[in-house]
Amino acid sequence: MAEHPDCALVRRGYAAFGLGDMEALGSLMTADVVHHVPGNNPLSGHHKGRDAVLDLYRRFGEETLGTMLIELEAVLGDGRGHVMSFHTTRADRGDLGIEVRQGLFFTIVGGKITDIDQCTEDIDEEDRFWS
Repeated sequence: MAEHPDCALVRRGYAAFGLGDMEALGSLMTADVVHHVPGNNPLSGHHKGRDAVLDLYRRFGEETLGTMLIELEAVLGDGRGHVMSFHTTRADRGDLGIEVRQGLFFTIVGGKITDIDQCTEDIDEEDRFWS
């Protein structure tokens, strides 16, 4: 059975992120995309617009000196423009390390990502790591 196009879009996004290909990643998003990051740390909040979202992703790389690795575990779609992904993030930042399961809830319209809601299994751990 073929994978739903929305799920395939999200997988392409993960692949582009893993390669650091911001141009390819940006091409999968609308100009007004929003990425919502939970918690209470310098990266938390609503990153509005393609440039702001790509800057967030660049900052992940800069803050972790390129050590961030994302292991995609599952991609689930509803066929109506919603996709959930589950992954494990591993990274180092100074003397700190993190390994945490996260999920992203995507809204897709017209074959482009319009909204990304990020969830985590441990908000306190993420706040400690990014603060």
